[in-house]
Amino acid sequence: MSTTDAVTFWDGVYATRPAATDPQPNYRLAEVVTGLPAGHALDLGCGDGGDALWLARNGWRVTAVDISAVAVERLANFARAHGLSDRIVAESHDLPGTFPTGRFELVCAHYLHTAFDLDRATVLRAAAHALRPGGVLLVVDHGSTAPWSWNQDRDVRYPTPHEVAAGIDLDPATWRVERAEAAPRIATGPDGRTAEVVDHILLIRRIA
Repeated sequence: MSTTDAVTFWDGVYATRPAATDPQPNYRLAEVVTGLPAGHALDLGCGDGGDALWLARNGWRVTAVDISAVAVERLANFARAHGLSDRIVAESHDLPGTFPTGRFELVCAHYLHTAFDLDRATVLRAAAHALRPGGVLLVVDHGSTAPWSWNQDRDVRYPTPHEVAAGIDLDPATWRVERAEAAPRIATGPDGRTAEVVDHILLIRRIA
């Protein structure tokens, strides 16, 4: 499917649902990032903006990107309304066709899944190269299908964190895998239902 199809689809997803009034961060972001010294962060696939807003409120300067211009505009408006526009830059990018510029202490990619063609390995490799020495890349993927997931394909297979790391194919002299695990938790869906889900967590640090 074409880039135009993907943009149209994701713009439609955000345009047809009300803007979140209080976007919340992803669970694993708060778990991993709490305690890290604040710096510059890149949020890949920012969606409703919960991660970017949480980071900004905790002292980070954030570049937040999404393929959907609707999502990006909503986040920019929310940041202005809450006095965070000096800490959040929201940009529309069709990864990996265009990639944001800059160097970062943190790059996070939460649930960067799509029904459209996406060369994730290229995107995540670019993300690792965008890290400053000492910076970390946090990749959190689905490891199970939640009851409220848009993809209910029973045959879907979720790559393990080790498989994702192998696909990125980073030089171990420059990047070190610090965490690669499947972690269960109880999650709450958009309709209020709860269920146990599994997150695949990959944390890579640039050491040189």
